[in-house]
Amino acid sequence: MGTDSLPDGEGLLLSPCNSIHMFGMKYAIDVIFLDKELVVVDVLENIAPGKASRVYRKAYCCLELPAGKVNLTGTTIGDKLDFRNP
Repeated sequence: MGTDSLPDGEGLLLSPCNSIHMFGMKYAIDVIFLDKELVVVDVLENIAPGKASRVYRKAYCCLELPAGKVNLTGTTIGDKLDFRNP
């Protein structure tokens, strides 16, 4: 919140987090909800400002990304993420 964009190539990992809201946001984002093992619980694409997600009981954290990244990467429920540098 309070920013004008989420730069390409960057994201924000919120932990613990099992729901998000877009109140006060100025731009849309993609959100990936993850369990404690970093397995994708759900994926939300292009969430607009002023919206909110439901609560994901299985989620431990969420990764906020620039809108369009989920489609670009093909990330789906059940994928396991790895945050190490290549």
